[in-house]
Amino acid sequence: MVRYADDNVFCFQFEEEAKAFYEAITERLKQFGLEISKEKSKIIAFGRKAEETNNDKGGHGGGKPETFDFLGFTHYCSKDSNGKFRVKRKTSRKKYRASLLRLKQWIRENRHMPKAILMETLSRKLLGYYRYYGITDNRDMVKDFLDEAKRYLFKYLNRRSRRRSYTWDKFVLFLKRYPLPKPKMYVSIFELRRHISYIL
Repeated sequence: MVRYADDNVFCFQFEEEAKAFYEAITERLKQFGLEISKEKSKIIAFGRKAEETNNDKGGHGGGKPETFDFLGFTHYCSKDSNGKFRVKRKTSRKKYRASLLRLKQWIRENRHMPKAILMETLSRKLLGYYRYYGITDNRDMVKDFLDEAKRYLFKYLNRRSRRRSYTWDKFVLFLKRYPLPKPKMYVSIFELRRHISYIL
């Protein structure tokens, strides 16, 4: 069991054990007037043998294993550069879109701030995002987030007044004066302690 607050992932070696547990916990929760969210809970084949299991069942997508979201990350089955199985993670689409929307609204509502303060605050927001989502295998999505942040910034800086303030070339010069932090991977799964390696 991997748990954080009310989010849980339960792992089983055999499918019948997973189904038995699902039924048992459903009945147990009923005793307290609670129920499992059908939309957020499911049993999937995941891991080294997931593709083989899906093929045996006539699974769709050529037996490609399903993914699951946990704590803002989509976990998926993949392989390393040597062709060995490895679980990888990327920002979940739902969380990515929600974070972008919040950032867009913030830039729009605060575009009239003094430029130095605006860029300093935006930089802190980006660093906070990097520190959470900057994890092994997620570099591309973190970089995409920065690119979208720049696009929103360009759009709303040009709405500070009725006159267009920046061409893209001028905006590039602006970013040289007020640079935004570059994406950085803050968490390496290869450096985590061995006693939690079973969930990696």
